[in-house]
Amino acid sequence: MAGRGAAAPACGLDGSRASAEEGPCRLTLSEQRQPHLGLKLGLAGVVWLVLVAASFGWNLHQAGQHREALALQSARAMFAHLVLTRRWNAGHGGLFAPVSAETQPNPWLEVPVRDIVVSDDLMLTMINPAYMTRQLSELAERTDGVQFRITSRNPIRPQNAPRPWEAEALAAFEAGVAEVGELQVANGQGSYRYMAPLMVEQACLACHEEQGYTLGDVRGGISIMLPGIAPLPLAALVWSHVLIALAGGLTILLLGRLLSHAYADLRTQAVMDALTSIPNRRYFIEQFVRTLRPSALPVSLIICDIDHFKGYNDCFGHQAGDHCLQTVAGVLHQSRRHDGDFCARYGGEEFVLVLPNTRLPTAVRVAERLREAIADLGLQHPGSPLGIVTISVGVAAVADGQLDHEALIHDADEALYRAKEQGRNRVAVHPPPAGADLYAERSRRSGTPVS
Repeated sequence: MAGRGAAAPACGLDGSRASAEEGPCRLTLSEQRQPHLGLKLGLAGVVWLVLVAASFGWNLHQAGQHREALALQSARAMFAHLVLTRRWNAGHGGLFAPVSAETQPNPWLEVPVRDIVVSDDLMLTMINPAYMTRQLSELAERTDGVQFRITSRNPIRPQNAPRPWEAEALAAFEAGVAEVGELQVANGQGSYRYMAPLMVEQACLACHEEQGYTLGDVRGGISIMLPGIAPLPLAALVWSHVLIALAGGLTILLLGRLLSHAYADLRTQAVMDALTSIPNRRYFIEQFVRTLRPSALPVSLIICDIDHFKGYNDCFGHQAGDHCLQTVAGVLHQSRRHDGDFCARYGGEEFVLVLPNTRLPTAVRVAERLREAIADLGLQHPGSPLGIVTISVGVAAVADGQLDHEALIHDADEALYRAKEQGRNRVAVHPPPAGADLYAERSRRSGTPVS
């Protein structure tokens, strides 16, 4: 016999000792039935990628709008400076400059005094706003590549006739449009073209009144072409969003892994008996209902109860009683023969063992070996007539017919009740055999006293 309160290591039914590393019944990931966590993580990943893609599209759109707004502001500023310069020129009635190779008298300017001969070596010619704008345009094109020109649907100088897009803009101005601007990309280079109207002012009537223009009419416009517009920061946006997507994806995976472990821990706490480390009654019912399916028939159920367990607790204390329960759970774990078999603590000192694809005679033999294994532990129990810890076992099975888990539990429990009535430390079956209980008789012949 073992010493007071001591418990021998759990024995397998083949006589081997259960290793400490094996431990009692453990739940596999499939048994924990994680609720489609992988699908949810995948959905979270898809949502994250959609958000990153939306962010990329939004930032790309914003970058394009910012680039266009910056180009528009630059074009507006240049147009305003040109208009201001033209007004200054017109306010002085035109300017005179020496005639040179670049500044020849304007044949299209009809004014009383266009040229002034100062000396044999110096002649001055009038530069009106239009002529000045054209010279500024030529100078700008030679220096920084910016192009601008005056144009009109009714030009005095034929070279100022509008190009197709300028003609469309002039028509729009006459319809009330304030300005026109758009980005262009050609050969990988971006540019911005802009045009705004030139309105007839009082100083303009000196030259253009005879053309039928009145104050406030659209006389023409100035078109401006800004080259070398900065390209969109596409590479920077792509790489930044790729990094964001990767960081978010890794975070989702990490959080998913943490959630998976947390769920597994919660699931284990919900379905595992904290004392014996085998599944509890809740898990037994859930798993038993799933086990009762036609493909698993026949199914056998074993219910066992530690005999005189209250007396064991009264004698040795609850700590020793807990150790006794753990030892019995370890032996019950060793009684599993196949992967589909599972055990559980049914409540108090009662345990269950479910054996799918097992007929009643085989289940009875398993139950008898389980009873013998517990007795062979020799756990001291002064409150038992045998002086050691024993168990009573009830066995029931269903081979066909209605798959009712409650009915099968009731049958096995009824068999357990008869085993206790017949003196404990024995196996009883449901339905009971005809005549005397053969399994009780086997216990009597083995020398087990009946209390």
